[in-house]
Amino acid sequence: MSKTILIVDDDKKIRDMLRLYLAKDQYYIVEALNGREALYVARYEKPDLILLDLMMPEMNGIEFMKIYRREANTPVIMLTARASEIDEILGLEIGADDYITKPFIIQALRARVKAVLRRASGDAVESDVLRVGEMVLDRTGRIFKIKGETVNLTPSEFSLLELLMLNCGRAYSRIDLLQHITDGPVLESQTRAIDVHVRNLRAKIEPNCNEPRFIQTVYGMGYRFMDGD
Repeated sequence: MSKTILIVDDDKKIRDMLRLYLAKDQYYIVEALNGREALYVARYEKPDLILLDLMMPEMNGIEFMKIYRREANTPVIMLTARASEIDEILGLEIGADDYITKPFIIQALRARVKAVLRRASGDAVESDVLRVGEMVLDRTGRIFKIKGETVNLTPSEFSLLELLMLNCGRAYSRIDLLQHITDGPVLESQTRAIDVHVRNLRAKIEPNCNEPRFIQTVYGMGYRFMDGD
C-alpha cells in the first residue's frame, strides 16, 4: 500500500512540482493551501508524512504544528525560504522531524522523504528490544516506555535515542548524530539542530533536565548515553 504525503504550501508551482516528482516514487499525494486547510485534510486523510511550508496566509506552519502535534505524531518536514537558524530551531522545538530551505534540490528532498518514512516505519532496524533501567526501547514496534508508560517520540527523536542506547558510553559528535537522523551529508552550521533534539529528548526521559543522567554532554564534541548509575 502506498504511503500518503500531505503537501502544504500556498505556492501552486511548488505543490505541482512536488506532486509530480513524489508521484514518481509511488506516493499518494494530497494537498492543502494553508495550515487551516491542512488541519482538515490531515484529520481526514491521516497522512504518513507532511511536507509543510513555514510562511502561509491564514495559518502558517508553526501555528499548524502547535495544534496538530497535540493530535498526532505524523512525521513532518518543514519547507521554508527563510534559512536563519532561529527558524530551524523553532521548527524542531515544536516537533518537526526535518527541515529544508527553498530553493531545494528535488533529488535531495526525495531522499529526505524516503529517510523520514523509513525511520517512521522502522524498516531500517532489526528486531530487538533495548533496556536501560526502567526504560525500554522496542526497535521493531518503534515504542519507547519508561516505567511501563509509553513516551511519544518523533521519528527523529526515536532514531537518535536508539543510536545512543545501542552504543552506551560512546561519544558522538553533533555532525555524526545529525548525519544519522538525516541519512545524508550535512553542514557544520546545521548541527545546532541536534542540541534541540537532545533538549526535547531530555525533557521526555530525564528526571531532571538540568542534571541529565542519561544523555550526557561531551563538551567540545557532542553527546553520549550512559546507564544513569
